[in-house]
Amino acid sequence: MDESSSPLLEVSGLRKSFPGVLALRGVSLHLQKGEVLALIGENGAGKSTLMKILAGVQPADEGDFRVYGKKVSFRNVNDAMDKGIALIHQELNLCGNLDLAANVFLGREPTKAGLIDEYEMRRQTEKFLSQVGLNLPVDTLAESIPIGKQQLVEIAKALSCNARVLIMDEPTSSLSQKETETLFEVVKNLRSKGISVIYISHRLGEVKELADRVTVFRDGENAGELMQDQIDHDNMVKLMVGRELSEFYDRQVHNPGKPVLSLKNLRCPSYPQHPLSLEVSEGEIVGVAGLVGAGRTELLQTIFGVTPALGGSLQISGEAKEIRNPRTAISVGIALAPEDRKQHGLVLPMSVRENSSLPSLQRDASRGWLNENAERAVTQNAVKSMKIKTPNYEQMARFLSGGNQQKIVLGKWLAMSPKLLLLDEPTRGIDVGAKREIYKLMEKLAGEGMAILFVSSEMEEVLGMADRAYVMHEGQISGELSRDQLSEKAIMNLATGNLVAA
Repeated sequence: MDESSSPLLEVSGLRKSFPGVLALRGVSLHLQKGEVLALIGENGAGKSTLMKILAGVQPADEGDFRVYGKKVSFRNVNDAMDKGIALIHQELNLCGNLDLAANVFLGREPTKAGLIDEYEMRRQTEKFLSQVGLNLPVDTLAESIPIGKQQLVEIAKALSCNARVLIMDEPTSSLSQKETETLFEVVKNLRSKGISVIYISHRLGEVKELADRVTVFRDGENAGELMQDQIDHDNMVKLMVGRELSEFYDRQVHNPGKPVLSLKNLRCPSYPQHPLSLEVSEGEIVGVAGLVGAGRTELLQTIFGVTPALGGSLQISGEAKEIRNPRTAISVGIALAPEDRKQHGLVLPMSVRENSSLPSLQRDASRGWLNENAERAVTQNAVKSMKIKTPNYEQMARFLSGGNQQKIVLGKWLAMSPKLLLLDEPTRGIDVGAKREIYKLMEKLAGEGMAILFVSSEMEEVLGMADRAYVMHEGQISGELSRDQLSEKAIMNLATGNLVAA
């Protein structure tokens, strides 16, 4: 068959089920040589399952696979690699204590006379690093370079396996703007050399910039396809959620009540030279904007006692509190949904029930014993109120989508009825539909009088959800903006150290 005209990769009739869940319902997909195909859909739509099957990580129950028209099978990762398909995981798989050459050829080291040929391995590594625009000594330890460059090493590793198809799963979720721009240039360069990319992302702006074509999944099925001239935000959202989202942020500005959180000259360990002062009142949603590294996450961690303050004062509802650890923070009515939900927000091997009830176990204990009835009630309420999609309460948290994992994190804290809810990147890595649900929840909680302080790197999110916002730059608050002052220009001026917001 003519490789120039036939699809490089074709998938049809693909089905995959897990206990209690039908993940893929006869989906299809095709990919041309030198094409960037974006795959989008809400969490739980089946994107990651398909990618794991194509990469040989999981077997399909049914389905037909063809490479340039020839029927193939993907029984394991080696099968997929033999067909030229490589998966770049969202959580990178480099060995930090090994150098770049050792990582690129790990398990496939060239040999000479029965020994590893160090010279050849380094020579080839230099060639593949050069292809992704990475000019680093090949003996550099992987752990010593930033995550953006680690991502490029992963791509070089795939190219060293003669990959013709690169699958990128949320590749920019942990990258700075500059690192993201570098990755985009690498992707465009690979496309020009005939290498195909399947690009999974919740960031629709990235999809519009990079994709030649978009395939949309919804509920484990094909929901539609967009050609390049059809790719825009509204078309993508409509196919993903199956309905129009005429108003994504339907904020109702509430009159703030009494102050819940008051910081005066609080000194965080990360930037002790910059004392911080701010206030959040009942019924307010207050944003914290700024560039990566500005100290926003560190501020929330200090308020919650993860990294105790070095000085200054913190008041909750007018009472001075010294918060040296999260236990104290919880006891005074503070809850934190952290940026990295998998690392710090959940215990992934534990069930939905166990995660949902963790903070309230001590509160609900009966004479020091676990109160199973109370635990079950907390879980039931969290699943119902947060609309958590799970086959049962005993499902391990690791097997749920990112959006549902985030809902568990929020649900477990809401069971404690906090006065102050701290949200660090509350919608990172989740789909547009789940974002909408979290925004509605934030609005509902604020309407009930809860104080919310949230950090977000998404400009639209701050502009859409905040009653007002503090902007941080290099560890200090560079300005405060009321809702009528909020604009992209004003935020960026303050975020880059220009103290003139307008």
